[in-house]
Amino acid sequence: MRALLHPSAPLLAACLAVALAAAGAASGGDPTPPVPSEVRALWVARTSLTSPRAVAEMVESARGAGFNTLLVQVRGRGDAYFVEGMEPRAAALASQPESFDPLAHVLALARPKKLRVHAWITVNLVSSASDLPASREHVVYRHPEWLMVPREIARDMSLLNPKSVLYLDKLARWIRSQPTEVEGLYLSPIPPGSADRTVQVIADLVTRYPIDGLHLDYIRYPNAEFDYSRESLEAFRDDRLEKLDARERARRERAAGKDLVAWAEADPAEWQAFRHARLTRLVSRIAASLRARRPGALLSAAVYPDPDRAAEERLQDWGGWVDRRLLDVVCPMAYATDTGAFTTQISAARRGARDFPVWAGIGAYRLSSEQTVENIRIARRLGASGVVLFSYDSLVSSPQGPGYLSQVSRAVFDR
Repeated sequence: MRALLHPSAPLLAACLAVALAAAGAASGGDPTPPVPSEVRALWVARTSLTSPRAVAEMVESARGAGFNTLLVQVRGRGDAYFVEGMEPRAAALASQPESFDPLAHVLALARPKKLRVHAWITVNLVSSASDLPASREHVVYRHPEWLMVPREIARDMSLLNPKSVLYLDKLARWIRSQPTEVEGLYLSPIPPGSADRTVQVIADLVTRYPIDGLHLDYIRYPNAEFDYSRESLEAFRDDRLEKLDARERARRERAAGKDLVAWAEADPAEWQAFRHARLTRLVSRIAASLRARRPGALLSAAVYPDPDRAAEERLQDWGGWVDRRLLDVVCPMAYATDTGAFTTQISAARRGARDFPVWAGIGAYRLSSEQTVENIRIARRLGASGVVLFSYDSLVSSPQGPGYLSQVSRAVFDR
């Protein structure tokens, strides 16, 4: 949407009213809508948060179509779609005044319409490898040593100074060569400073905004061939050394020499368990922070549907997170276009979650409205306590026309 740079007097008055309401939302003054018996949610990508008008249209469309929950992407790629955060303001907001606060604006408009608002955080994926951030304050420039490194170039990367231009350039070039495998630059959960920063960014957000939930996305590794960064390998080596007797420590150190990758290669099972544990530790810290600062807010995560494959291929041990009650909800990304495959995905997630709430993530952007309706019915039959459609942004511009959400609503939502 085009920014409203020169509003008329009536529009200015309306904007002022919304701004005041937003301030109230940010201070926690508005009542929280109750948790619905069935969650009907939309993933709302950051592209719908770039102007007051875009936010207003989104809220109106969601409520008009019978949805009751918004998962709003307020951390896209290591940036902020809210004000005065620890990370750079999103570049997509450059045409808006500094006072425009997308998250507060959503809260101000959504609460009167009884829409629950969850802050959707992209956790580990912090940048595209093709279009690097403009702000030099971005974490990829401030702390390139915290970025995940693939095994294939780990030994070469270990010879470079992380603060040199060559380090980030080499990593970004390698990732650009794998466009179907790796989405971009990932922050590692293993280095203590990296994990601390992620927890602090989220703690700041949940302290200042009365959100109804926190939704974690990209809370995983790109694949099992990451993270072979120097700091992560050093942490693993130190962890192993603490658990070995003096003779075995000496033997391992002689065998590995200065080759940090050799430590991971010598103990592949321990290396996998170590990476699982560090990601789980991050989830645990986020959960504790949220529950201390925003009691009653739900913690959810977008996960790969099959818990065994998620743990093996993405090092995302969400089955363990469920066992430890770190989450309140799991959202399996069941984006299959075939109803049989979708059924298999949700069935796997339900088995992995056991008695845990599941919101079925439906890749509606790939489906006709009729297919989405069928998947919602399947999810209900399989015991899902809610559905989340991906995504509002793609569906309002669907080839089927702007009535996509209304078509789904009329078929399966009893309003």
